[in-house]
Amino acid sequence: MLLAAAAPSCPPSSETTKAFEAAMTPAQAEAAAAQLAPRLFAQAAATDVEGGFPTREFNWLHTAGLLTAALPAALGGAGLHTPAATLALLRVLQHVGRGNLAVGRVYEGHVNALLLIQQLATADQVARYAADTHAGHLFGVWNTENPADGVHLEALPNGRYRLRGAKTFASGAGHLARPLITGALPDGQGWQLFVLPADAQPPVLDRSFWQPLGMRATASFRADLTGLEIGAEDLIGPPNAYYQQPAFSGGAIRFAAVQLGGAEAVCDETIAFLRSLGRTDDPYQRQRLGEMAILRESGRQWLRGAAENAARADAAAPAGAETTVAYANMMRTAIETISLDMLRLAERCVGARGLLRPQPFERLHRDLTHYLRQPAPDGALADVGRFVLDGKTF
Repeated sequence: MLLAAAAPSCPPSSETTKAFEAAMTPAQAEAAAAQLAPRLFAQAAATDVEGGFPTREFNWLHTAGLLTAALPAALGGAGLHTPAATLALLRVLQHVGRGNLAVGRVYEGHVNALLLIQQLATADQVARYAADTHAGHLFGVWNTENPADGVHLEALPNGRYRLRGAKTFASGAGHLARPLITGALPDGQGWQLFVLPADAQPPVLDRSFWQPLGMRATASFRADLTGLEIGAEDLIGPPNAYYQQPAFSGGAIRFAAVQLGGAEAVCDETIAFLRSLGRTDDPYQRQRLGEMAILRESGRQWLRGAAENAARADAAAPAGAETTVAYANMMRTAIETISLDMLRLAERCVGARGLLRPQPFERLHRDLTHYLRQPAPDGALADVGRFVLDGKTF
């Protein structure tokens, strides 16, 4: 029996949205993130604890209106969900990543979940989860699992569903109230997205799973959902909707924007370190900083290119789906290269002395190196090669 799924989203009624007022414009959201970035950076060392979580920082994001920024204006957001606002969204993510990559990673997952819900859920579900976001609830996406004990949905006679299995790399586990999760339907019917009300039904967490090189404060534990129950009202979209393109791969531009923010923090702190030592007249240091400036501007150009491509692809939908995926794969590859080159040059600039705590480079290096390890980098680059070999252009 195929499990019931929510219908695609449609615009909310006036009754649904009348309790909300637009929080800010896309430009104001970008300005709020830029203003918050130095505060996040100043707090980052204290938050860098294995198994910890940046609770205070997310309270700041909530106060600044950034938790709701990906919602439409009719639901009290900044409208960052639209293709026209892609550049503002990417810059918001960049600024948060510049402040703290661990915060940026969890915040990007929160934004990703809200975008998926708006794309796939019913109007009533969208409004309900918008209200949860205004209340300060954190969302996220938990998809990674081990094949041997992945999440399954088991139908119950009362129309509800019992969960069995676990997710790994469940970022924000123990702190997300509304994780968006993939689970296997019975009899090979595909994968179903659902929102777990984790504040009422918390999963069992294995904190020993998360002993990372970097990104310590993301609380990316193993989360066992076995025995928890959800209802039909918690199901989001039809089976296999999560893997539909271009949304599945095209979203890589968002985590790449957070990564670029981390690379920019490396550049900014290298300049500050050399100034503090009076090493600004050294011609070799200037040469390396010149290279870093080029890398930084190259990354910013990729953000602009991704935004322009999003607008073109939206105008050409659905024909623009393949181009969206190829461009996202190209951008994530370019940002990875930019970030690795930035780290290499920064190491040469600051030397062993700069890699000692309390200098921030040791933490920045760990966090950015770890966060750059995204799935299937070779496949992403090969997809770009296939795209151009087929004679297609961006």
